[in-house]
Amino acid sequence: MLAQPAQSLTDLLLGVVVLVLAVQLRRRPAVPRYWLAPFWWSGFAAVAGAVHHAVAVRWARPAQISWAAISVLVVVAVSYLLAATVREVLGPGRARVFWLLRSVGLAAYLGAAVTGHAGVTAMLSCESLTMLSVLGLWVHAARRDHPLARPVLAAVLASGAAAVMKVVPPAVTGRVGLDPTSAYHLAQIAGMALLYRAVSRRADDVARAAKAIDGGRVAT
Repeated sequence: MLAQPAQSLTDLLLGVVVLVLAVQLRRRPAVPRYWLAPFWWSGFAAVAGAVHHAVAVRWARPAQISWAAISVLVVVAVSYLLAATVREVLGPGRARVFWLLRSVGLAAYLGAAVTGHAGVTAMLSCESLTMLSVLGLWVHAARRDHPLARPVLAAVLASGAAAVMKVVPPAVTGRVGLDPTSAYHLAQIAGMALLYRAVSRRADDVARAAKAIDGGRVAT
């Protein structure tokens, strides 16, 4: 029997959906490969979360270890999202910018560790600083009329809005038979679906444009 059925099943659903989206993106040759990693790692993190809620939470020490492992998967997923954002918004060859922005969250966590507040919760909180960097880059891209900017901003904001579900009183989410964490898992699906839609549509547009150019060359 599952230790936390609702949290486990909703996390599993999130993971399966995101991994399916990753597979679909992989099948589209026009999709840049750097967009695949955020989906793969987010999916892995959600599936690992399902196992955590189903089994590991029964015991204190295993729960701590599994939650720490999940947090690492989340950090990797966020890092790849930042890398894809830097590549898309600023172009290739911007490793220094990536590491500069990435160091913000890492430095914040180091500060927490030095002051005796290290832990999984602190790590995940510091990752929100990296997400702010992602958000800031896409706002910059929107001002320059980047074709992906507005769709990706909608996805990032949807994911941010999903996080609000974790602080909603259980009495509110309980009206639909869910606890805040389970509601958060389901709300995250919308953000990932919007990101998939943005990336795939942009890839389709690029592919059509390239095909039109090639067709024009053949005609001439």
